[in-house]
Amino acid sequence: MANGFIGEVRAMPYEFVPQGWAPCQGQLLQVASNTALYSLLGNTYGGTAPTSFALPTLAPMQGKEGTLQYCIAVTGVFPPRT
Repeated sequence: MANGFIGEVRAMPYEFVPQGWAPCQGQLLQVASNTALYSLLGNTYGGTAPTSFALPTLAPMQGKEGTLQYCIAVTGVFPPRT
């Protein structure tokens, strides 16, 4: 899980959120503690610039084997721009 791109969203089949990821539940994060992720998302999903920003809100998905929750990478590799 540590090799994700910052800002990448994945559906996780776990009952926990892996280290370096956050659930996509619309929570506010502090810009000062998450500058790389803020540089990608900005205030697209809410928050009060320049101090806070929100993560997207994505509803869990029910599958045959259980529930998948969406998580966003808050640490990892910064995606290159081409």
